[in-house]
Amino acid sequence: MPPATANTSGPSPSVAILGTGTMGLTAARRLSTAGILISAWNRTRSKADPLTLLGVHVTHQPAEAVAQADVVILLLADGAAVEEVLFHKGAVDGLRPGSIVVDMSSISPRQARDHAARLSALGVHHLDAPLSGGAAGAEKGTLAIMVGGRPADFAQVRPIFDLLGRATHVGGHGAGQLAKLANQMIVGITIGAVAEALLLCERGGADMSKVKEAITGGFADSRILQVHGQRMIDRDFTKHGAVAFQLNDLRNALSTSNEIGFEAPITQLLEQLFAQTAEHGLADLDHSALFVELASRNGMN
Repeated sequence: MPPATANTSGPSPSVAILGTGTMGLTAARRLSTAGILISAWNRTRSKADPLTLLGVHVTHQPAEAVAQADVVILLLADGAAVEEVLFHKGAVDGLRPGSIVVDMSSISPRQARDHAARLSALGVHHLDAPLSGGAAGAEKGTLAIMVGGRPADFAQVRPIFDLLGRATHVGGHGAGQLAKLANQMIVGITIGAVAEALLLCERGGADMSKVKEAITGGFADSRILQVHGQRMIDRDFTKHGAVAFQLNDLRNALSTSNEIGFEAPITQLLEQLFAQTAEHGLADLDHSALFVELASRNGMN
């Protein structure tokens, strides 16, 4: 894919990125390379310092990073981290009226609506825009971005989204997080199905690698089968998407289900399985490590 280039139809907005973990660091690099003026903050400053080589202004405090920004992107661990950084570490005090906060963290829809309302009272706009595709997707500009909020705000930020991937406006505030929960429900449930099916084959005497090859192209084929299934076959559970994060997403899905009176028994079962995986010391491994939990239950470790 060719390098990202900024939209030249008008002046590029200045962007602040709060949170330069793997995703934040990669997004900052891509946007900066496209000619976007970037400021950045991270709780552990040393993790953001490499961005200075690209001309990114790394600050000591969140309020400094957002002070001149038209668009503020949050890429933080969870809803509690967003609440802390935005409202308790001073970021909100530095926001300019008319700026747009784009929360690309994975939080609950209820939290997204609450944050939007509180920012609106200050004259600041808000989009919840969680993403899927990981650091590789951010590097290549192929992220799937699910956006909730006002259509006019989405249109204004669209050139930034286009540098990172494919953005879809799915509804009002909180709708982006609902779409992300749907994504994570499907991912978690499918990881469970692939793990259980491959282990059944192994217990029955079939070669898991050949089974994966045999069903490729059929109705059971999926990116989960191809990517996570291969990790299971290789017993390589190096973290890409952690068990702990998958568990957090499933719990957000169940909490939201309870709020709106929706029964989600399949998600509930997978939440229990991922919780037990985490309890058994695997929280920091890739979410495909659910395979290890299911193998252990069957004495197949």
